[in-house]
Amino acid sequence: MLKTKKQETKANRVEQQAEKLSRPLVQELDDILGKPIKVLDDGFIRVVDYMGSDESIVQAARVSYGKGTKKVSEDRGLIRYLLRHQHTTPFEMCEIKFHVRVPMDCWRQWIRHRTANVNEYSTRYSLAIDASQRTPHTEWRMQSKDNKQGSEGFFDGDKGKQFSAQELELQNFSRQVYEQRVTEGMAREQARKDLPLSTYTEAYWKVDLHNLLHFLWLRMDPHAQYEIRMYAKTIGEQIVAKWVPFAWQAFLDYKVNASALSHIEIEIIKSLNAGGKDAAIEKAREFGLLPAAGQEIKGNRERSDIEAKLNLLGISIPWK
Repeated sequence: MLKTKKQETKANRVEQQAEKLSRPLVQELDDILGKPIKVLDDGFIRVVDYMGSDESIVQAARVSYGKGTKKVSEDRGLIRYLLRHQHTTPFEMCEIKFHVRVPMDCWRQWIRHRTANVNEYSTRYSLAIDASQRTPHTEWRMQSKDNKQGSEGFFDGDKGKQFSAQELELQNFSRQVYEQRVTEGMAREQARKDLPLSTYTEAYWKVDLHNLLHFLWLRMDPHAQYEIRMYAKTIGEQIVAKWVPFAWQAFLDYKVNASALSHIEIEIIKSLNAGGKDAAIEKAREFGLLPAAGQEIKGNRERSDIEAKLNLLGISIPWK
């Protein structure tokens, strides 16, 4: 039976609406969906599911439904504008769910980011995962002299071999004790209490793109602990870069590889340009970054941060 003109019009509207409401798909991300990406020695990250794409960010920002209303170059420009000016809500329209295997000490830092939905493997209900993160003998780090929560340099190979041997012995013994307790009927919630923090745990972690980028900005930073930095780099470079390439590049340009100037830093640079080194030094003294003339210059973390930015900009440090 032939369709009437009214029926054809209605069918076209339904088809157009379905097209407008179709779920954005990212082929590069679909290609790795469910596949574990190795991190550290026995950890992994895999994408379980995702919602949205670069297109979803643009759609939310324009409060517009439908495809092809703007050129790709304009979409890219809008995303860069949004991130540059910290208009973050459109980035919350994209979400992603990961399945991760991570050492417990690393997970403690990860779980501090309270802007995600989390469900962790339970060692009250199930046996603890029989895997612990081990450190190669060349990768034992020494305590930083300037940063109490950081590391600096490595122990020599012989000392590292000693540490690695001790680590293996400790992990094997703690596992043996744990399994003996469980075999003899001890409650799992108590049997687990002497497992080392190197024991791997697993979790589902679902987060929107805005909060994920904030997580990556903090945890990809060179000052972050190496182990969580490896997870962050893997998520960023091997997953987010495929999922939302425009947003990822804008994030690199305006957050990761950018540097903001404080009021103090701006004033010092203005003084340097207007009056030279002496003016900049005097300005630094006004802000308490340098002692009075003739006094010893002692360590100052804020001044060190300013010096790093001046070096980044290719500006000679006035007081050195």
